[in-house]
Amino acid sequence: MVRVNENYTLLQGSYLFSEVAKRVKAYQQNNPEKKIIRLGIGDVTQPLVPSVVKAFQEGVEEMAKKETFHGYGPEQGYEFLREAIAQVDFQKRGISITADEIFISTGAKEDTANFQELFDTKISLAIPDPVYPVYVDSNVMAGRAGKFSHGRYTNFFYLDATIENNFKPEIPKKRFDVVYLCFPNNPTGQVLTREELKAWVEYAHKHGSILLFDAAYEAFVEDPSIPKSIFEIDGAREVAVEFRSLSKTAGFTGTRCAYTIVPKEVKVYTKKGHALSLHSLWFRRQSTKFNGVSYPVQKAAAAVFTAEGQKEIKEVIGYYKENARLIYETIASLGLPCTGGKHSPYIWFKTPMDSWRFFDYLLDKVQIVGTPGIGFGRNGDGYFRLSAFGERQNVLEAIDRLKTLSW
Repeated sequence: MVRVNENYTLLQGSYLFSEVAKRVKAYQQNNPEKKIIRLGIGDVTQPLVPSVVKAFQEGVEEMAKKETFHGYGPEQGYEFLREAIAQVDFQKRGISITADEIFISTGAKEDTANFQELFDTKISLAIPDPVYPVYVDSNVMAGRAGKFSHGRYTNFFYLDATIENNFKPEIPKKRFDVVYLCFPNNPTGQVLTREELKAWVEYAHKHGSILLFDAAYEAFVEDPSIPKSIFEIDGAREVAVEFRSLSKTAGFTGTRCAYTIVPKEVKVYTKKGHALSLHSLWFRRQSTKFNGVSYPVQKAAAAVFTAEGQKEIKEVIGYYKENARLIYETIASLGLPCTGGKHSPYIWFKTPMDSWRFFDYLLDKVQIVGTPGIGFGRNGDGYFRLSAFGERQNVLEAIDRLKTLSW
């Protein structure tokens, strides 16, 4: 008899977006004549920009010639891409990050899920609620969760993000080993000011904690007073790891390329108190379990960080931000309290009924798919998330449909 890893049995239901897809499929089968507008999962709709496509094609052509063929690449990513990221994302903005502190991967989802492997199963965790489900689920799989009771796991400390605190979790009064943060936030679209993020870095220094900072949506920040990276804050190099992605920044959801920044100063400790480099441990983990992103994809990714690539992706992000503005203004006009939509591709709003009922109501009445807030945590019940990644014509049609609603 083969024993299962029983931590998996503690996971609640199916993965959020799998359940959304299941319900939409059932509705479509029963209503084949209805046009469904999907503003749920954060998948992009605009194609890769020309400079990226050109570089991608060049990469494929190189793979077709013996003299330029690439086999196994470095697990941490090709130097040309890591250097480009270090210069454009960080060094040009006065942030001290070097290429060898950047690790290329196939997605921020994978990295945020896998990074917890470096920590002891007994660490104390603080996780926002509502939050991207992977932070919670990956730690459940690792055996850190405890029991599930009243919508939460007993071993996690939940950082409440509610309408009362403007969806900005308060800094806890006690110490936690690892704290997850995501800004601009998924799902609420909320952002932190420089002073607010500085307070989290000071907390981590005071308590010897590590901050796992998900910056997957940093490209949508337009206000220079709002930090795009935690490493804009003095002292963050000693206490933080940052996850970034090209999925929403440059339309790589189907191409798959992301990167994680692990400064060499961040330390973890053995039971006997010996300090170890978190950077070295992640390097070892990736070298063992990951074989790298394909050469053509990394070549395409490098084009994102050229002057032309930066210009082109900024135009695409502007397209999505205009979608977000239109959706936000429509939701606000319906009298539903909402946030996001400005520095984020997501609009988060209060619903007149519980989340899954509203999901079904929206799908049945106006054939619009969104994401029920309860899927992001207990505090998400009674809220809903819409994504700005749709085609403009579909967004405009969705807006017209939303304006017909009454409850």
